Amino acid sequence: MTCMLVLLWASLSLYVDTMSITRRIVVEMGEMEGEKEEDRDGGKGGKLLKRFKRGWMWNQFFLQEEYTGSDKQYIGKLQSDMDRGDGTLKYILSGDGAGDIFTIDENNGDLHANKRLDREDKAFYTLRATVVNKNTGMKLEPETEFIVKLHDINDNEPIFTKELYTVSVPERSNMGTSVTQVTATDADDSMYGNSAKLRYSISQGHPYFSVEPDTGIIRTALGPGEMDREKREHYQVVIEAKDMAGQRGGLTGTTTVNITLTDVNDNPPRFSQSIYHFSVPESMKAGTPVGRIKAVDKDLGKNAEMFYNVVGGDGLDMFDVITDKDSQEGIITFGKPLDYEKTRSYTLEIQVQNTQTLDTRFLGYLPTKDMATVRIGIEDVDEPPLFERASYVMEVKEDAAMGTAVGSVRAMDPDGYNSPVRYSIDRRTDLDRLFNVHSGNGSIFITRPLDREEAAWHNISVIATEFNKPLQTSRVPVYIRLLDVNDNAPTFASFYETFVCEKTKAGQKIQMVSAVDADDPAGGHKFFFSLATEGAYRGNFTVRDNGDNTAGVLTRRSSYSRLHKSVYLVPVVITDGDFPMQSSTGTLTVRVCTCDREGNMELCNAEAQTSSAGLSTGALVAILLCVIILLMIVVLFAALKKQKKKEPLIISKEDVRDNVVSYNDEGGGEEDTQAFDIGALRNPEAIEESKQRRDIIPSDTLYPPLRRTAIPSRDNADVRDFINQRVQDNDNNPTAPPYDSLATYAYEGTGSVAESLSSLGSASSEGDQDYNYLSDWGPRFRKLADMYGAEDSDCDS
Repeated sequence: MTCMLVLLWASLSLYVDTMSITRRIVVEMGEMEGEKEEDRDGGKGGKLLKRFKRGWMWNQFFLQEEYTGSDKQYIGKLQSDMDRGDGTLKYILSGDGAGDIFTIDENNGDLHANKRLDREDKAFYTLRATVVNKNTGMKLEPETEFIVKLHDINDNEPIFTKELYTVSVPERSNMGTSVTQVTATDADDSMYGNSAKLRYSISQGHPYFSVEPDTGIIRTALGPGEMDREKREHYQVVIEAKDMAGQRGGLTGTTTVNITLTDVNDNPPRFSQSIYHFSVPESMKAGTPVGRIKAVDKDLGKNAEMFYNVVGGDGLDMFDVITDKDSQEGIITFGKPLDYEKTRSYTLEIQVQNTQTLDTRFLGYLPTKDMATVRIGIEDVDEPPLFERASYVMEVKEDAAMGTAVGSVRAMDPDGYNSPVRYSIDRRTDLDRLFNVHSGNGSIFITRPLDREEAAWHNISVIATEFNKPLQTSRVPVYIRLLDVNDNAPTFASFYETFVCEKTKAGQKIQMVSAVDADDPAGGHKFFFSLATEGAYRGNFTVRDNGDNTAGVLTRRSSYSRLHKSVYLVPVVITDGDFPMQSSTGTLTVRVCTCDREGNMELCNAEAQTSSAGLSTGALVAILLCVIILLMIVVLFAALKKQKKKEPLIISKEDVRDNVVSYNDEGGGEEDTQAFDIGALRNPEAIEESKQRRDIIPSDTLYPPLRRTAIPSRDNADVRDFINQRVQDNDNNPTAPPYDSLATYAYEGTGSVAESLSSLGSASSEGDQDYNYLSDWGPRFRKLADMYGAEDSDCDS
């Protein structure tokens, strides 16, 4: 190690000497060129300039970082050719860190570093130096720039870009599969030595993983058979990075890599048991789950999804199995009713397999599917009677006599007891009681006449009840169709009324008629039209059957007289074509009218005009009455609006409750706040002193106070006795309600603190009062003062 340091120092010294010689040559060549320039300038200007010869000597250009000595670190020496050693020169340093980090001896040019420097913070410093005369301060040399570089030492350990890596790799991966790559950096100088040259190694994670020394790529180190997620899923690997190319003495840094093996579909589902047992009551509804079975798959997620199906057994057509997507269980259900008396148990063969494709490289000879046997026992249940059919459809003619049998229903006890069954009709489905059922044999018969035209179908429910167990009941719908019988005669499809012109042609069609029939024959309706056999109208009109269930009414004369006969009633006989044949006579009303040349009606009799207008006399009268009633309501409402209903101030003399009385008296204005003395309305014991008015000029004389006799306080014993008596009566009343109630009694009492307003009961006489002051209250009270003052004068006289 010592030999290496000596060689390094010799190399540096040789390099510095070479640079110093080169610098001197460059300086001298510059001086020669400067002399030539000065000669040329002097020749031109006629003035000679004196050139000073200068030069620098450099002892050191490099500085080692992280210096740990106690003294200042010596860098080198700056020396000028003009320095004669007499102390007249002064060296000055400027630039990066001058005076702080770097200092120079101003007498001899020695350069030192004052602080400990770190190359990773700053690799070099640019400085400038010059020489001045100490006495005059004049520059003797121009500024010269130089650089001080820091030598790197291995003082930084490698640092990874992440402290923790989290990666994954599929299980069963081949050996050498790339997992991830880790990267570390070193802050030392990569261009100088091996301080930043890194090597990677694995310190934890053997023998499952390895790392490439130069690249930091982590790879699997074992084969597919060893990297099985179902055996071990998580691994923690520690990677180490070392500088100095991994040699001894280098600095190291570490990082942790968490590796997870992801799942592949390498495990088929397996049942936990080979035989499953379930039981279900025979009364359970179809579609209800019977039980659940579950297979186990060691894989995860979609690789663990599976489906079940029934592949064999005697219950293959009765039962089915569906897969629960959430729990991956097989749910066994049945689609047909169960019957303990027919089959008491079933056996199913159920198969399970993955929904995803299975990787069979690692299965060997193991099967990819699994089988299980399921045995289902049926439990006996006491069931209600069971009808032979789910519903019955019966037919009967509508003219069938009462007591005629329509059909029969049959039910039996499905249990082994074969209990007798009793039949009845749910009367909520046969409110008119048209049918009944024999309780023993289930025969349904008619109890009332039927009419297909009212209801063509009757839907009833028949109830079957076990004779020994009345609670065991069942019901079945019975649909009874009434067959049609030709018992209704055809009639006109609507009311027909037409007119004929006075001047017409024989054979002119004046009306087309059709018919309807409430019956519904199997071959459809067939109607025949003709005139009645007798009557004077046969010479006036005739009927032509069109053969399509319609007929036309034709004239047989060329002229009719409205004055002679204004209305003809033409009877038309309508006959159906069914058996027994039914017929009826419809009347066509024909009115004789005056027509224009084109055959349009111009004038008929009054009845025809009213009919043609569309409103009869009764309708017009009804409309008129409605208008009159509406007008009367409007008039009555207006009269009630105008009428003002005045409420009495006191409804009853017995009502002693407070009442609000409105006098509608107008005051004297906004300032008239004390125009009236309301003391008479107050409690005489709490009356305030008289106050001066603010709407008149006050006089020197004060108003004489009213003289009132003090009223001694009265005891309310009479009121108290009255209330106590009423309370006692109410408590002893047997008819009083049991809850608290409010009772109101109109009892005034024997006296009032406010005294009576009557002069008869007043304690003082009017003669003792002086009313002359009323004249000072304004013009409104002057008349009142004159009246009372005059009375006092009369009394005095």
